[in-house]
Amino acid sequence: MTEAYIYDVVRTPRGRGKNTGTLHEITALSLSSQVLGAIRDRNSLDTSLVDDVIWGCVTPIGEQGADIARTAVLMADYAETTAGVQINRFCASALEAVNMASAKVIAGEADFAIGGGVECMSRIPMGSDGGAWPTDPQVAIKTRFVPQGISADAIATKYGISRDDCDAYAVESQKRSAKSWAEGRFKRSILPVKDQLGTIILDHDETVRGDASMQSLGSLEPSFKMMGEVMPGFDAVILQRYPELEKINHVHHAGNSSGIVDGSAGVLIGSKEAGERAGLKPRARIVATASVGSEPSIMLTGPEFVAAKVLKKAGMTAKDIDLFELNEAFASVVLRYMQAFDIPHDKINVCGGSIAMGHPLGATGAMIVGIVLEELERTGKETALINLCVGAGMGTGTIIQRI
Repeated sequence: MTEAYIYDVVRTPRGRGKNTGTLHEITALSLSSQVLGAIRDRNSLDTSLVDDVIWGCVTPIGEQGADIARTAVLMADYAETTAGVQINRFCASALEAVNMASAKVIAGEADFAIGGGVECMSRIPMGSDGGAWPTDPQVAIKTRFVPQGISADAIATKYGISRDDCDAYAVESQKRSAKSWAEGRFKRSILPVKDQLGTIILDHDETVRGDASMQSLGSLEPSFKMMGEVMPGFDAVILQRYPELEKINHVHHAGNSSGIVDGSAGVLIGSKEAGERAGLKPRARIVATASVGSEPSIMLTGPEFVAAKVLKKAGMTAKDIDLFELNEAFASVVLRYMQAFDIPHDKINVCGGSIAMGHPLGATGAMIVGIVLEELERTGKETALINLCVGAGMGTGTIIQRI
């Protein structure tokens, strides 16, 4: 088997996921095809060499549906021989797409493959695709379904994470994100989004608030207290699974949870030989990848378990990792992960994260690959472990090594 290498990462900036957001007028298909076009143009890539595009999308209905990957390939004027497939592993979809693209290269099925994803949350609201897990009473009762915010609060309660802990983490995420933008840390991967006339309409992440403070976050009411305690009473459901908690401490709100945004990203993966034939220089090597299932009610503890799995596969320990990148779905998710591996804050999410920049569900995994790769290159560090928690209790992880 051959090895898989990262040759390029391209991402759009993230637009506020409301009808007042700058990217609201741009479709998921347009965002996707702009990313694919940039990967081609930046690398002078003969697209007939790209065997497949694997594209994450968490709400694949309406204009985001019908195998958006293949449609984006055609709209980006790739060779018609380039295939495309849409996948859904909830929040880890784009990282799973990168891992699948890598697996195709490692297995010899593909010379080049692109993994990435898209989500236009201002146009296709989260959850609008339904599904039996939250909507079928028989399934919800069996799995003890609760919304993710209740799960995040349960993690905080179970592991002794306070509201102040979460708010302090969120403030630091905002400061790091603002600093990273000010210092141009994302300039290599960012693709300014254009409208139909070719005019640039957004060239920066729209939700970063570098002036956030403990005082400003302290004024926000917990987002999940009402649905947990009153209607429909999801605290009672999670406490059936974790009776030792006695009572859920509701600590999360809009300021210490990931933002709802629009965006897209893609990662060009290929073999060493394919890169040499195309005249491309690899930026990083895929060391190991993994996905796991975890307890579905608390659901967001998967990163801890998949990190252990992927480290074992690589013959490494947490001490061998220079930088950790874990999607900031909720502050407690990252704080628990830091507890589990005794990770100092200066080694994880060092450029900020989704609490500040937002979480376009189907695209985030590919975005954070680019963020941590650029940081490895900027600092001269070598290895990074990339993680996302996943709905219904899963985790996906990838270890990369800078070339």
